[in-house]
Amino acid sequence: MEKFRFEVIKTCKQSGARIGKLYTPHGVIETPVFMPVGTQATVKTLTPRDLKDVNSQIILSNTYHLYLRPGHKLVEKAGGLHKFMNWDRPILTDSGGFQVFSLSEMNKITDDGVEFRSHLDGSKHYFTPEKAIEIQNSLGADIIMAFDQCSGDGVTHEKAKKYMNRTLDWLDRCYNYHKNENQCLFPIVQGNFYKDLRLESLERTKPYVKAGIAIGGLSVGEPKEVMYEILDALKPHYPENVARYLMGVGSPDCLLEGIIRGIDMMDCVLPTRVARNGTAFTSKGKVVVRNAVFKEDFTSLDDECDCYTCKNFTKAYLRHLINADEILGAKLLSLHNIRFLTKLTEDIKKAILEDRLLDFRDEFYKKYN
Repeated sequence: MEKFRFEVIKTCKQSGARIGKLYTPHGVIETPVFMPVGTQATVKTLTPRDLKDVNSQIILSNTYHLYLRPGHKLVEKAGGLHKFMNWDRPILTDSGGFQVFSLSEMNKITDDGVEFRSHLDGSKHYFTPEKAIEIQNSLGADIIMAFDQCSGDGVTHEKAKKYMNRTLDWLDRCYNYHKNENQCLFPIVQGNFYKDLRLESLERTKPYVKAGIAIGGLSVGEPKEVMYEILDALKPHYPENVARYLMGVGSPDCLLEGIIRGIDMMDCVLPTRVARNGTAFTSKGKVVVRNAVFKEDFTSLDDECDCYTCKNFTKAYLRHLINADEILGAKLLSLHNIRFLTKLTEDIKKAILEDRLLDFRDEFYKKYN
């Protein structure tokens, strides 16, 4: 039996959305799935037990950040990320490409690799595709990502094509350098917001696909409708029986729209980031609990949610914690937001099984908006 494989269990007749299973050495991931982000080997404020309580199946960590601190060789010495952070379910690591892109004023990109300065101390570092794979091999995640070059909104077709070609060249180098059979390498489709480049990137990426393929360079400032158009264009052309991973996307509406467009896996820092600012996702839309209107609101955040926060605490108490700058406030809201997105994928699965996902979308928006 292969260590990594993806099988489709059910396809929704109404939309083409899928339920699937992705097999890894640390367990089977049932898709569609939302993946919480643990940038520095921790999902902020939450323990591994918390994440299991909300039914998180897989988490992400960040190659760039862990390379800088504490260092990938230290993590390797500790027995890899799973042992280092005491998480026995699957882990995915990104390649560091997006972080280098987002630090564009601190980097210099050539065909060989990227020279960048650390955001921590300004020290100089150099990433090549081979270095990105070496670091991820040391970290020991189940799924690792190819090193790619992301491009933002407003890039010309000519530049987008240059970056796409560079990403494909880097993919070939990643593929040839990667030898660890306990890790599955996901290639990344780029091409900015140009459909012809996206489709070309997808076709040229297919020979490198094993159990999964990623779509990068979306949700980087463009209108959501543009992202949906790109996903619609790609949907009929993916290779069969592989997981499709939309990178860095995780608002409730985008989660739903992505799955409708055939996406199986998504991740985002959003649920924990907005939680630390006092914002919760609920079935009736966003709730900013720090607002004065909740000072004497003794109801739960969301009466449709089954998380620990909603079962035990009121908006008034959560507002107090956030405004008093208590860590517990960020923890309780993070716990809720991740459970909300996880439960949303569970509800979507049920709708796919019943072939009524588009009806579910209408019902969701009626309440959410």
